[in-house]
Amino acid sequence: MSEWRFSREAVDCFRFVRADIDATNGEVQLVYALDDGPELVERIRVPGAPFCADLVNGSACRAALDLLHGLAGVSYYKAAVPSRWSFESGTPDAETRAFLRLVYLKGLGEFAHRNGLDLSSKLVDEGAEAHPAVVQAPQKADASLEAPRRALVALGGGKDSLVTVESLRRLGVEQTLAWVGSAPLIRSCAEHTGLPGLQIERRLAPELFDLNRAGAWNGHIPVTAINSAILVLAAVLNGFDAVVFSNERSASYGSLIPGSGEVNHQWSKGWLFERALRAQLARHAVPVAYFSLLRPWSELAVARQFARLDRYDAHFSSCNRNFHILGSRPVNRWCGACPKCRFVFLALAPFMPKPRLMGIFGRNLLDDVEQMSGFDALIEYRDHKPFECVGEASESRAAFALLATQPAWREDLLVARFHAEIAPQLTGADLDMDALMLPHPLHAIPVPWWERLHETG
Repeated sequence: MSEWRFSREAVDCFRFVRADIDATNGEVQLVYALDDGPELVERIRVPGAPFCADLVNGSACRAALDLLHGLAGVSYYKAAVPSRWSFESGTPDAETRAFLRLVYLKGLGEFAHRNGLDLSSKLVDEGAEAHPAVVQAPQKADASLEAPRRALVALGGGKDSLVTVESLRRLGVEQTLAWVGSAPLIRSCAEHTGLPGLQIERRLAPELFDLNRAGAWNGHIPVTAINSAILVLAAVLNGFDAVVFSNERSASYGSLIPGSGEVNHQWSKGWLFERALRAQLARHAVPVAYFSLLRPWSELAVARQFARLDRYDAHFSSCNRNFHILGSRPVNRWCGACPKCRFVFLALAPFMPKPRLMGIFGRNLLDDVEQMSGFDALIEYRDHKPFECVGEASESRAAFALLATQPAWREDLLVARFHAEIAPQLTGADLDMDALMLPHPLHAIPVPWWERLHETG
């Protein structure tokens, strides 16, 4: 690094320096800086180049690029969480600043909680505060009356995005799969779908790792917000009119932490973020519909849909350790020791034959005493919901309750314990599986698609 010395407590300003696209090769450069420190240059390469110069220089592409520049900055802002922002290529309007403040404040909620930080005192923008509507919880759905023609579908390699892929296939929608990074698991899933794919390269500024070694704040970021903006830009450049994600309604609910309130690990997968991003795209005339195809359903409802498929058993994984930038990855797709592995196993168990599920995971997580505390967290028994992309505690309780009635599962250690020790403390409403299968009205699925999806379940 240069003569500038990083000290996280001394940093006063986070600078959004500039953002550019090279039309000839599709490389996007997002440039940031902390005070007078060295430029932090993130590079993203969007397939499909060369792109028309008029398209790249057009208002829709510029708006999508500015949105990405704002959202991707969260990776670098968190290094020092300074109190000031500086937009050096043009100050966004008050509504956009309010949107960015919302994403940084809520999306860094877990990061702030774990590091003992109060971001509300840092992310202050008096001009943006005059426009509170962007942060208010929506009261009703606003689904478009028209169905998109070409969809860019976010693929994560897990059960959720594969349910979306097969649902769109059933609807006859033209779809191309898209993912950010080079995870072999996602590529394998993409190839197994038989659909075209768009792999987008993303390289973080290498100096960020130097800052981490020098004592920068570190922790969870709203990566889905960043990936959403990347896919919106890729959609504009490649002529797609929709970006489709696979986030269930369960994503809108976080962990209840005593003394801290709700902290949502997956806030940028939630309905409030989806609505706020859709509003930004509409305000800036970006001609891309952004929505989640799974928004009306619980995690359990999606698990039931996935269990009806079997073509992906040897290819999918929802274990996030497959996608770590640093550290080890599971040898067999499932580590079997993280909240995601536990929840997916529990969610699929009521709807999938036991031998098939055991074949996917390689072992029975519900008959292992070492897993007890992890499953207790999932049902919020003597612990809070894990900081992970897992379903609500009510879903985990209902899944346990249903398993306790099934001969194949009821003798397993943790199922039997739930039935004998925990279920008697719960009411019938806590265990209502039927209610969890019903779709929720808050979603932005285009009406023609929703009518057909709702008919077929």
